Amino acid sequence: MAGSYIAITNGVVFTGDVLINDQTVLIKGNQVAGLVPPAEIPSDTEIVDAMGRYVTPGFVDLQIYGGGSRLFSADPTKAALDEIAQALVDSGTTSFMITLATNTAELVDEALRALHDYRHPALLGLHLEGPYLNPEKRGAHPEAYIRKPEKSEIRALLEWAGTSLRMMTIAPERFDDDVIELLLQHGIILSAGHSNASFDEAMHGFRNGIQAVTHFFNAMSPFHHRNPGLPGATFQSGTAKASIIADGIHVDYQTLAISKRLLGDRLFLITDAVVAAHTGTYTHIFTGDRYTLPDGTLSGSALTMMQAVANCVRHAGIPLEEALRMATLYPASLVGADNLGRIVAGATADLVIFDEDYTVRNVFLGGICQ
Repeated sequence: MAGSYIAITNGVVFTGDVLINDQTVLIKGNQVAGLVPPAEIPSDTEIVDAMGRYVTPGFVDLQIYGGGSRLFSADPTKAALDEIAQALVDSGTTSFMITLATNTAELVDEALRALHDYRHPALLGLHLEGPYLNPEKRGAHPEAYIRKPEKSEIRALLEWAGTSLRMMTIAPERFDDDVIELLLQHGIILSAGHSNASFDEAMHGFRNGIQAVTHFFNAMSPFHHRNPGLPGATFQSGTAKASIIADGIHVDYQTLAISKRLLGDRLFLITDAVVAAHTGTYTHIFTGDRYTLPDGTLSGSALTMMQAVANCVRHAGIPLEEALRMATLYPASLVGADNLGRIVAGATADLVIFDEDYTVRNVFLGGICQ
C-alpha cells in the first residue's frame, strides 16, 4: 500500500523561481506539501526517484486545438476532449485552454454544449479565436465566418457559454469600448490578434483592458519604422503579455530572442498545435514540420510545450529557468491560477520530470502519476 505522501527525490527541482538541488518534492493528495531535505522525508512515503532529471511544474498551454488524433473543431464531443486531454497530459501539458478558431455558429454551439458539464483536471476552459477578427489578417480563418462584433450577439454568447468561455482573441480595432467592457465584466481574458490595428488603436485597446496578444507577430499589422503597429504597441504597453509559437517557423528564432529581450516576463509560450483533419471547416495537412491548409497557408504547429522550451534554450539563447517560466508561471499568471506554475506548498501537484534531452519521463496530474 502506498504511503500517505509521495516524495520525488534525486531531482533538479525548478520551483517556478530557481533551480535547486538536494531538495525533495513532497506531495500529499493533490497538492505539493513542500520541499524538504532528503533526511526529512516522512516514514510513510512512496519514493519516486527522478534519477537526476529535472522536476518542473506542469506546462500551461493557453492555445491548442487538438491532441492525439482529435481536432476539437472537427469533433466537438466529450470523447474528443478525453483523448485530447490525455495526449496533452502525456506530453507534459497539465493545464490547457482548448481553442476554437473562427467557425460556424452551429459548431460553436455544439462545442459549448460539449463543454457545459465536462470536467477534466487539466482543462482550464475555452479560448475562442474569432470570429470577431480583421479579415485583412485572417490567416487560415475562413473569411465567410468572420463577423463584426454586435453587442447583443456577444451578450447572448456570454450567457450561453457560462463559465466555459475563459479567453477570446479579438481584433481591437473592430470593437467599441462598451463591448470590450461587457466582455471584461464577464471575466473574459482578451487577447489582441488577427488584427490590423495601428499603434494607437492597439494602445487604446490595452488601456481599455485587453491583457494579451495572440501568437506574437503572426497575423497582425507588421512592425514598421513609420508605423509600429500592434507589435510596437505590445512592446510599449508595459502591461500586455504576448504568446509566441517557438517552432522557428511561425517566427524566426532571432525574432523570438529579440522579443524576449524587450518583453521579459510578458512573453509566454503557446503551441498553437493542431492535428491532421480532413473534415469540418479546417483541413490541416501535415507537411513534415508544420500544418498547412491545402493552399499552403500556415494553419498550425506540430509543437509540444516541451519542444518549445527546448527551442527557446537551444536556438534563442533563453536560459532554461526562463524558458520554463514561459511555459508555466507566466501563462498561469495571466489566467490568475496562483496554484499552477510553481512547486511550493499548497500548489496543485501537476509536475513533469524530463531529462537533459528534453524528453518527458514522468507526469503527475493532481498528485497522480500518469
